[in-house]
Amino acid sequence: MSDSSGAQPADTVRDRVTTRLSAWDREVFHRVATRHWPGGDAVLPRLSHAANHGLLWFGTAAGIAVLGRGARSRRAAVRGVASLALASAAINTIGKRSVRRARPVRDAVPMVRQLKKQPFTTSFPSGHSASAAAFATGVFLESRGWGAAVAPVAAAVALSRVYTGVHYPGDVLAGAALGVGAAFAVRGIVPTRSQLPAPGRPHADAPALPGGADLVVVANRGSGSADQAALVRDALPRAEVLECEPEDAGQAMEKAAASGRCRALGVLGGDGTVNRAAAVAARYGLPLAVFPGGTLNHFAYDLGIESVHDTCRALAEGDAVRVDLGRFTPGPDGAAHGYFVNTFSLGVYPELVRLRERWSPRIGGWPAGVLAAWKVLRGEHPLEAEVHGRHRPMWLLFAGNCVYRRMGPTPGRRHDLADGLLDVRVVHGGRLPGLRLLAAALAGPLSKSPVHAAEKLRKVRVSGIAPGTSLAYDGEVTQAPRELFVDKDDEALTVYRPRTGP
Repeated sequence: MSDSSGAQPADTVRDRVTTRLSAWDREVFHRVATRHWPGGDAVLPRLSHAANHGLLWFGTAAGIAVLGRGARSRRAAVRGVASLALASAAINTIGKRSVRRARPVRDAVPMVRQLKKQPFTTSFPSGHSASAAAFATGVFLESRGWGAAVAPVAAAVALSRVYTGVHYPGDVLAGAALGVGAAFAVRGIVPTRSQLPAPGRPHADAPALPGGADLVVVANRGSGSADQAALVRDALPRAEVLECEPEDAGQAMEKAAASGRCRALGVLGGDGTVNRAAAVAARYGLPLAVFPGGTLNHFAYDLGIESVHDTCRALAEGDAVRVDLGRFTPGPDGAAHGYFVNTFSLGVYPELVRLRERWSPRIGGWPAGVLAAWKVLRGEHPLEAEVHGRHRPMWLLFAGNCVYRRMGPTPGRRHDLADGLLDVRVVHGGRLPGLRLLAAALAGPLSKSPVHAAEKLRKVRVSGIAPGTSLAYDGEVTQAPRELFVDKDDEALTVYRPRTGP
């Protein structure tokens, strides 16, 4: 029934649209079910089964993280899994309960295509399609190369749900849309690296060294970077690459810097190796070229350097920035000062590092870290010291070289490596150190709580440190003196870094 103007009631229009969409959905389903797809009977049902409970995507994420062998690949894998988890949670808690659509009738679907174990949940939307789209989109947002590789598999999983007769095409499209939305929702919580501002400032003058001319690179064999050293040689044929054992790396850096034969010092290794190179380069006034090649490469990643080619590009163009060095006085082994490019700490973390380094050659880095954390957090003897003249028991005193910013729920990286500040955090002593440290990790960078306090400072004085207390700086561990002074050496180091902005 229509009114005098000829307009149709809203209910009638909605019913017509719903009827047409339902008819289209069933027609497309019937065409897919009755059409012969070469190779489909052998592949698509198995692929659909492999995607149950996200197992296909968890395995793919592990493969990306291992085969990619870089920070971007690991981030892509983690983002894909996080996107999948959000999509799955949304589908199972809201989506399936909102529209209770029955599964398609499978009479037209050949038996060879049908799944051995039929799903018992409602049909709308498709959870498999949501998970596939979420994972592929999450991976693509962090790494276009891996995203392009995963996308055809995700599309095949979505198609398999119609091909095997367990979903209508509309279920698949709705699920895929929800999956894409979940990936972008995760990006809203944890920005991708491309969304973040270019790290490091201000820009500094450094010599352009195309092909690595007048560059000496010291590579630490102990960091497991032998293959990376070969890559550096191939990318920079005019550079001198010295591969050294860990105990010889510092001497090789000193010798290269003092020889006068190089215009820049290069370093290939993890944060501990970079720490030694940074101190040498700053002392001799040489620019530093950092090639990430260790287990942990926080300094390189915060500079925006994720691969050997990033550093090579900066060397060719002479792009560099000035960065701060954290400094503690007195330094290790009788030195006037010690330096850190990332972090300095007293308390449980130095002990954790010591145990991890002892066990990692036997059981591997990550298992050693987990076991070391478990052992350390069972302890009941917090650090006793005075900070700015105030005595307090602490589980951890942490000083970061520049302020760490949030990467989602936790503080993860630095946007400015020349801000002149220390990111100082204290985890107060008390019971349940593990929970206290977890609360501190999840707290904001400048939050204050009963268990955790954080401030931006230019200097910190620590005294009354008990004999035998360890301190850690950039993953290196040494004995702490009775009294320490921690401050900054502003813009003390020039580092090559590829220009990412205009």
